[in-house]
Amino acid sequence: MIRVEVRLFASFRQGRKKTQIMEVNEGTTISDIIKALNIDEDEVAIMLLNGRDGPSNRELKDGDVVSIFPPIGGG
Repeated sequence: MIRVEVRLFASFRQGRKKTQIMEVNEGTTISDIIKALNIDEDEVAIMLLNGRDGPSNRELKDGDVVSIFPPIGGG
């Protein structure tokens, strides 16, 4: 098992914690985290792993920080 910090932003915080530590199995991906949080991956605009953007199939390591953002409107 590894521990990762998950940070949710904007509408993804509704009904969920803003920041949480999750214990997951080795080989877990960002996509697995999104599914575990009952978030539709199509609704995710930005996924950061340790502050870097990239695909959802990246495997997590102990101590990683995952940040998940929905599309943000404004103007």
